[in-house]
Amino acid sequence: MVNKVILVGNVGIDPEVRTIESGAKVARVRLATSERLFDRQANETKEHTEWHTITLWRGLADVVDKYVRKGSQIYVEGRLRTREWTDKDNQKRYTTEILADDMKLLGRRPDGAQGGATAPQGYAAQPQGGYSAPAQQPYAQPAAQPYAQPAAQPAPAPIVAPAEDPDDLPF
Repeated sequence: MVNKVILVGNVGIDPEVRTIESGAKVARVRLATSERLFDRQANETKEHTEWHTITLWRGLADVVDKYVRKGSQIYVEGRLRTREWTDKDNQKRYTTEILADDMKLLGRRPDGAQGGATAPQGYAAQPQGGYSAPAQQPYAQPAAQPYAQPAAQPAPAPIVAPAEDPDDLPF
């Protein structure tokens, strides 16, 4: 079974970050995702915004605390979780949230700062002071080799049945 959510959106309000009794840090982020829909009858494009509650723990909560603010654009991978709780009127309530397993900072920083700030580890600072996904190493294509006739290949080794003792593995 699979329970996986991937979202890219903008943070709607500054995150709530707190430390619980055990010392673990937890952050709650309200994330807006939008999609454009074309209404044929009205002959216009309409935008639909969906709001999501994201819960991030420990290291991810530290990153949220330091770098995420209202307006930040983030990428989140996680899983849906529905919780039941009782409100002040003793009514059962349910809430569905995303428990984040991964989060990446995208786009520019919302404060519009022009450098001077340090990017989180693994993120490359952009000239506008924004952050991008972790920088990837460029692929170096091997130098072209002149074509040579392949040498004769030795015969393959015979296939041997595995040993009964798992400690006798050949590697």
